[in-house]
Amino acid sequence: MVIIYQSSGFSSTLNRIPLRIVRAESELSHSEKAYLNAVEKGDYASVKKALEEAEIYFKININCIDPLGRTALLIAIENENLELIELLLSFNVYVGDALLHAIRKEVVGAVELLLNHKKPSGEKQVCQFSEFTPDITPIILAAHTNNYEIIKLLVQKGVSVPRPHEVRCNCVECVSSSDVDSLRHSRSRLNIYKALASPSLIALSSEDPFLTAFQLSWELQELSKVENEFKSEYEELSRQCKQFAKDLLDQTRSSRELEIILNYRDDNSLIEEQSGNDLARLKLAIKYRQKEFVAQPNCQQLLASRWYDEFPGWRRRHWAVKMLTCVVIGLLFPVFSICYLIAPKSPLGLFIRKPFIKFICHTASYLTFLFLLLLASQHIDRSDLNMQGPPPTIVEWMILPWVLGFIWGEIKQMWDGGLQDYIHDWWNLMDFVMNSLYLATISLKIVAFSKYSGLVPRESWDMWHPTLVAEALFAIANIFSSLRLISLFTANSHLGPLQISLGRMLLDILKFLFIYCLVLLAFANGLNQLYFYYETNEPDSCKGIRCDKQNNAFSTLFETLQSLFWSIFGLINLYVTNVKARHEFTEFVGATMFGTYNVISLVVLLNMLIAMMNNSYQLIADHADIEWKFARTKLWMSYFEEGGTLPTPFNVIPSPKSLWYLIKWLWRHLCKKKIRRKPESFGTIGVSPVFYSACSPPFNIDNFFLSCTELGSL
Repeated sequence: MVIIYQSSGFSSTLNRIPLRIVRAESELSHSEKAYLNAVEKGDYASVKKALEEAEIYFKININCIDPLGRTALLIAIENENLELIELLLSFNVYVGDALLHAIRKEVVGAVELLLNHKKPSGEKQVCQFSEFTPDITPIILAAHTNNYEIIKLLVQKGVSVPRPHEVRCNCVECVSSSDVDSLRHSRSRLNIYKALASPSLIALSSEDPFLTAFQLSWELQELSKVENEFKSEYEELSRQCKQFAKDLLDQTRSSRELEIILNYRDDNSLIEEQSGNDLARLKLAIKYRQKEFVAQPNCQQLLASRWYDEFPGWRRRHWAVKMLTCVVIGLLFPVFSICYLIAPKSPLGLFIRKPFIKFICHTASYLTFLFLLLLASQHIDRSDLNMQGPPPTIVEWMILPWVLGFIWGEIKQMWDGGLQDYIHDWWNLMDFVMNSLYLATISLKIVAFSKYSGLVPRESWDMWHPTLVAEALFAIANIFSSLRLISLFTANSHLGPLQISLGRMLLDILKFLFIYCLVLLAFANGLNQLYFYYETNEPDSCKGIRCDKQNNAFSTLFETLQSLFWSIFGLINLYVTNVKARHEFTEFVGATMFGTYNVISLVVLLNMLIAMMNNSYQLIADHADIEWKFARTKLWMSYFEEGGTLPTPFNVIPSPKSLWYLIKWLWRHLCKKKIRRKPESFGTIGVSPVFYSACSPPFNIDNFFLSCTELGSL
């Protein structure tokens, strides 16, 4: 029978798409269907009878596959029927990927049965499509599911995870694997890292879960910058490791437990040389940029209690009392410094070593330095401004000790922390530039004082006169010195996030300048090529865009670059595109190019920069608490260090304690009398196994800190 439909006044038979099965499936016999149906329903007696008949009469294939590609064993695993699984294994059914399926379904009992099952020798592969790639091993899949019980079962069986090669590894294995299938090569690396980032695997198998989480999150963050195709996956795994370390720290219940964790050291060789109260683990967290770990409330509470050591209840005091206290301590910083120089162990000497007091004294010293710079810019004690090689003024003599103190402090910081850690801090780079400018200023003033003498009108001086160059460098150094004060804003909860946002915006400006410089150079080259032939050389007339009547704006490449730059701020008139000759076409092309440049730079690029800066500010604002606490911790940790107690300029004065340390160092190194004690062995890497098993979920906090306390007592 043909069905006819009426549509829009026309009758036609519907066109049909012929369908057919393109993938052939093995036909199941009636007995096999009944066998699989019994497994699906969990009919233990029927399944056992079918297996026994198959073993005697060979009526059915016990490894037959249903239309969904499942064997009887896989059906039993999906239904979590452990009795049937045990029965099927006793009749030596084909196992295949059953263990992987059980792990994916998180059937712990099935995994245990499959691990204990001994496969018969010579078992043949059943022709079926595997859902898992060859790089997916049971332990990797179990780590992906983050099932602690299954991971524990596999680890007890002695399984291992392959160590991932570096992204830029050029070994034979990596090169051949990438050539054969680059996608599988990248995916296999991602699968390994996804397994290594499993919190249950870290807690169960890592000897130091904090260190493992720190290093793995840092490595994953670096991988996200190289493997751009899987950037989001690697970043998510990195955040997972950071969150695990933070959650592990959340288990602390007292300051004692927290101190044991934050003071734990990995390098046992330095245990006797270093203080056991130096927050070594926290320093490591800062190094690996574990912001969630550092900003954790328990950690911040301990840091705050150490920071305000001499002032309990400081944050509950009135703001006027806080201000008055800081002002008094700041004004007395010379007295505290002198007392520390004379008697470091006296009450006042120990008072200035407290982190908060040290911070106030250093801040007061720097504010004094800025006040001296302000006095120097007023030329209060300068007699004649036309002297070519002026002698140093009283204020400049007073500034000199501060400059020397800053330089000495930077040298000590670089020596203690190492060059690599020093250059990673942008404020240190700013200090280096500032100190270099002051040194150059002092050197040029010495040259001018020794080489030039007498009064000569300043208008007749050479452009590169040492005094002029020194004044220019000193002015630039003053700007850096004043801006350096922004770093102290980190200590304030209101100004700190703004200071961090400003730093992020500077990075956006650098990215923007790269594109802007390309546009600027392109238009400058075109305009200079067009107007090069119309340069005017009138005698006794001002030449350039700085004249009252701007001219020759595009006559040279350097002048063109300046003109285009200042045009962004509306300081260039449109008549600079005119020429004396009646060449209207040239003027039209020049004006069009000039207008196009302004549209691109002002409408497109400048608004793009504003959007980028707004995005950076919003990113900091969304995580303001974590970002600020992390930045504040870095500032606090610099004052927790033992060295650098005295503020500038008192740090350049040799103290009796420094001389005593120098004599001890010479005695040890020159007289060859080194006294060393061999540190006691703490096991594999210095920690009791209870420490790590306590980290496993469920978290055993008592065993965890009991182990830490035993280690600390050693």
